[in-house]
Amino acid sequence: MLLNVAQYQLLPTLSICKLMHMEHVTIKPAWVLENKAGDRAGPELFALLNAVLESGKLTNAALQLGVSYRHAWNSVARWNVFFGAPLVRLERGKGAFLTPLAERLLWAEQRVRARLGPQLESLASELNLEINRLLAREGTTIRVHASHGFAVARLPDLLRDHPQIQIDLRYLGSVESLASLARGACDLAGFHVAEGELGREALERYRRWLNPAAQRLVHLVTRTQGLFLARGNPKAISGLEDLRRPNVVFINRQNGAGTRLLFDQLLARQGISPQDVVGYQTEEFTHAAVAAYVASGTADVGFGVEPAARQFQLDFLPLARERYLLLCQLTTLERPELTQLLHLLRSPQFQKIVASLPGYSAPQAGAVVRLEQAFPELLDPRRPPPA
Repeated sequence: MLLNVAQYQLLPTLSICKLMHMEHVTIKPAWVLENKAGDRAGPELFALLNAVLESGKLTNAALQLGVSYRHAWNSVARWNVFFGAPLVRLERGKGAFLTPLAERLLWAEQRVRARLGPQLESLASELNLEINRLLAREGTTIRVHASHGFAVARLPDLLRDHPQIQIDLRYLGSVESLASLARGACDLAGFHVAEGELGREALERYRRWLNPAAQRLVHLVTRTQGLFLARGNPKAISGLEDLRRPNVVFINRQNGAGTRLLFDQLLARQGISPQDVVGYQTEEFTHAAVAAYVASGTADVGFGVEPAARQFQLDFLPLARERYLLLCQLTTLERPELTQLLHLLRSPQFQKIVASLPGYSAPQAGAVVRLEQAFPELLDPRRPPPA
């Protein structure tokens, strides 16, 4: 039975839960496949395939999902008919294995989640604010426009026990986030700068939005960026030079992302032209989406932060350390909600969050510094003023 590709659907699922006497919206993508007969396969399919992959046995997969073995068996049989090909192979004494078709379906679903997750989080943030405005809930809002990252994504969790403070978190590239702050569209702009000379080069691109007299920097985390490689590194990639090889396919971040800027800097230092990198023009919008792309076998290598590689069980080759910073206007720091956020960033609670992220550390989390302390070159009289 052939699927009608035109009838594949991505349906966002919305739930509202009570949290500290406040309605809280979450949105998650659900990929629903429909054939010409109108039969559907959706979240239950992907949950079972993932459980089989993790457990290696259909009985264990059924237990993991809280369903009977008979139900799991019937589901597999139904989906085999739906796709016109087997999804799970059972071998007596060895367990259960996904077929290549099932593996492709599962990787596609995970890529969808990785790609759309941050955008849906941003939409949920907007909906939460609107709901509480309509219900006339008291509270203050901190607007954060930030480059996507695993630490900044945990800021809403950090404020979960402080319902009087709401966070409006929206993901943009580093350049777009700084531009948002400059035009007053947000309170905090999240961006990242590599250590050493790479950081000084990147600063030239960010410099036009930096005003040492009127702004301050808040330290968030230090993290590692590097190459995402398929598990076991089957292409024997040992560095950027291997990206010149015609049999190595790369997956890039979108133009304007700080990670894309850092990758371009690393290429330039190696004397590698983007035209020499197969797949350079193919883009994804988050670290996790890049990792899912590599894990699915669609690309051989990507570039991003270590937690994304570990999430998809990839090998990771570290290439650069960088600081993730939050930029704000000096007057913003006078607001009580910002004082509370800084207190939480300096807390053991945030240190525990960061400790769970591979390649991350937070030695100065919550520290407020002048721009010229972090970037002395901003006051270098030999440098021209920003355009």
